[in-house]
Amino acid sequence: MAYTTIDDPTIYMNNILWTGNSGTQSITGLGFKPNWVWAKVRADNNVTGETDHMIADSVRGTTKFVHANNTDIEETNANTFTSFDSDGFSLGNKAELNSNSNTYVAWCWQVNDTTVTNSTGNISATVSVNDTAGISIISYTGNGSNAQTIGHSLSATPKVYMIRARTYSSGGGWQMFHGDFGAGGRFQLNTNEGFDTSSTTFGNTAPTSSVLSVGANSSTDSSTNKVGESFIGYVFRPVKGFSKFGTYKSNNSTNGTFIYLGFKPSFFLLKFNTNGENWRIFDNKRSSSGFNPTDKSLSPNTNGVDENTGQSVDFLSNGVKLRTTSGEINPSAGSTFIFWAFAESPFVNSNGVPTNAR
Repeated sequence: MAYTTIDDPTIYMNNILWTGNSGTQSITGLGFKPNWVWAKVRADNNVTGETDHMIADSVRGTTKFVHANNTDIEETNANTFTSFDSDGFSLGNKAELNSNSNTYVAWCWQVNDTTVTNSTGNISATVSVNDTAGISIISYTGNGSNAQTIGHSLSATPKVYMIRARTYSSGGGWQMFHGDFGAGGRFQLNTNEGFDTSSTTFGNTAPTSSVLSVGANSSTDSSTNKVGESFIGYVFRPVKGFSKFGTYKSNNSTNGTFIYLGFKPSFFLLKFNTNGENWRIFDNKRSSSGFNPTDKSLSPNTNGVDENTGQSVDFLSNGVKLRTTSGEINPSAGSTFIFWAFAESPFVNSNGVPTNAR
């Protein structure tokens, strides 16, 4: 499929901030009805201690959520996201999303309100797909066999996907495939470990333009295909001017590595390919000044709140520039990092008009 530039990425992915009220409220201004919402408290001013990452989607239903930072099973709570709305979402009084005076962020994607059944692979899946934006959400039940395939309903081979067990906690949490490292191992969003080549999570088989592969129900890896258990997955192919998934090399300088994206980013997720360093998320809504440097980050593998100690990058009109020597972002020269990035605006739109930096 030929990639075309998305001139307004914010109709498919956007970020939004709010302050909790411990009651109910509707969060508006997102610009679309979301199908996947990943939310996090930024500051626990009310000292609730409920600071986990909250992930919900329209395939499972708005009141069902899993955490990014642990392996807890899926929970259902009517006071979390009560609905996904035309310009945002509505909340109940769950402290992880709406405690009085606490501040929050949500990273949101528009996929599709309608689901289809994809029976292309060995395992049939319920799929919500937005192929224009290169995103699909897949829900399936494991069959316990090795190297099974699941249809993803995208028109090109995914570069990244992550899968999470919903109904049991011993699967190890979020299993991530990244195309630059291949299917002979995994990253885990909920831990600070690096690429694990001992895992059979993805059956040592790379995805294709029609299916992705999941591993075995065994004593060593039941994280993507345990028999009879339910799973949720988020699948991405890169789209020009909207998303990019790749790697970069560090240089251990405050005049750091430049990562070319071809767009001004709104969301940037990174991870050092080694054990002991946290994942980091930067976005275009949380910097101290509203401009560069983008100096506030959150870690998907922890329940910690906003950090701005030694963590900073610049969001430019065509990519990201590192501005720190932090071991989690830009350590000794030549270290390898993976990243995901989504756009606020393309570097140059389809009419030849360039965007501005922050």
